[in-house]
Amino acid sequence: MHAPQRNPMAQWVPSPNYSARKATLIVLHYTEQESVQQSLHTLRTRNSGGPVSAHYLIGKDGELYQLVADEHRAWHAGGGSWGAISDVNSASIGIEIDNNGREPFPEQQIATLLRLLDDLCTRHGIPRTNVIGHADMAPTRKIDPGALFPWQRLADAGFGRWPAADRGPAPLGFDAMVALRLLGYPLDDPAAAIRAFHLHYRGIDTTTLDEEDASLLYALTAER
Repeated sequence: MHAPQRNPMAQWVPSPNYSARKATLIVLHYTEQESVQQSLHTLRTRNSGGPVSAHYLIGKDGELYQLVADEHRAWHAGGGSWGAISDVNSASIGIEIDNNGREPFPEQQIATLLRLLDDLCTRHGIPRTNVIGHADMAPTRKIDPGALFPWQRLADAGFGRWPAADRGPAPLGFDAMVALRLLGYPLDDPAAAIRAFHLHYRGIDTTTLDEEDASLLYALTAER
């Protein structure tokens, strides 16, 4: 029996909470805990909802830990969907980022994340646009990685989607809710989907669409 593939970039701290699958998506989380050691314990045991795990954990100092082999199905996403993907755990690699939800993300932490994203997308052929937040696929339950997460920094490095800076207004008759669905947001709860979109693209926590949103969504969907 062969040992599971391990990423040489990371310390191997195995969790038993996984099953096998192939990833086409990367989901980013924050831990909402106070230390790497606390999160390592949680990700190798359980939280209030039961056993939980992620493939990777990145500390504030940029240290990278791997808990589940890339080819195995970690238990990080929970209920939700993204586009046609309804079982996100089976289609994704989960990356937890050590952050309590109230603080900026240190430079060394984001630098490690960018190296890891490059590695994962290159080795597994994951489209570089397929990097989303936990809130994007589970907007009724989650807000991580939160309003302080530097999505534009990731986009500048080629990961995720970001609208062009020189975008214009949306054309007359443009349907922003249809555009949200085309991006991948589940619309079971429209207000929650709008909130998740705002957290990702505007760093605000509101649930009403405006002209700026229409411009952003038009630019994002025109690029697809």
